[in-house]
Amino acid sequence: MEDQRQLLIVEDDDAFAHTLARSFERRGYEVLRASSLDGVTQVLQSNRPGYAVVDLKLAVGDSGLACVRVLHAHDPDMVIVVLTGFASIATAVEAVKLGARHYLAKPANTDDIEAAFSRVEGDADVELTERTTSIKTLEWERIHETLAETGFNISETARRLGMHRRTLARKLEKQRVK
Repeated sequence: MEDQRQLLIVEDDDAFAHTLARSFERRGYEVLRASSLDGVTQVLQSNRPGYAVVDLKLAVGDSGLACVRVLHAHDPDMVIVVLTGFASIATAVEAVKLGARHYLAKPANTDDIEAAFSRVEGDADVELTERTTSIKTLEWERIHETLAETGFNISETARRLGMHRRTLARKLEKQRVK
């Protein structure tokens, strides 16, 4: 099978990764899996995937953004899609700057991800909304911007924002995009 149909899934939720892998295998992809930045590095030693789906927040404290940087450095032509349950403008911008082609909020299915693989250019006709930004949205964006700056270190983010670590953890759980 040619390398261009080789897909790397970087996901720490084993059940979700398994389901996603099976779905892509049925579509003709050769699927590789990693659950951490170290796992990505190991996979890249002997493989050159053409596609990657990267979870933004990995359990071992690794950032999906760091994985995107490594993947893009390994192969600038790799099509990378970031998938997250913690969507924010700040992390979306950083993901694209680091080399991701697209950024999808969970839940996203195989059709959504495959469509994101094929979207090369932006859509200038996307509808602009008149909705004003709320204080809660601004707070959420600032939290995620700081999370990205600290490599998703909760303690350091809380310190920089001047709040207790538990308060930050509660805010993150409360606002989780499902």
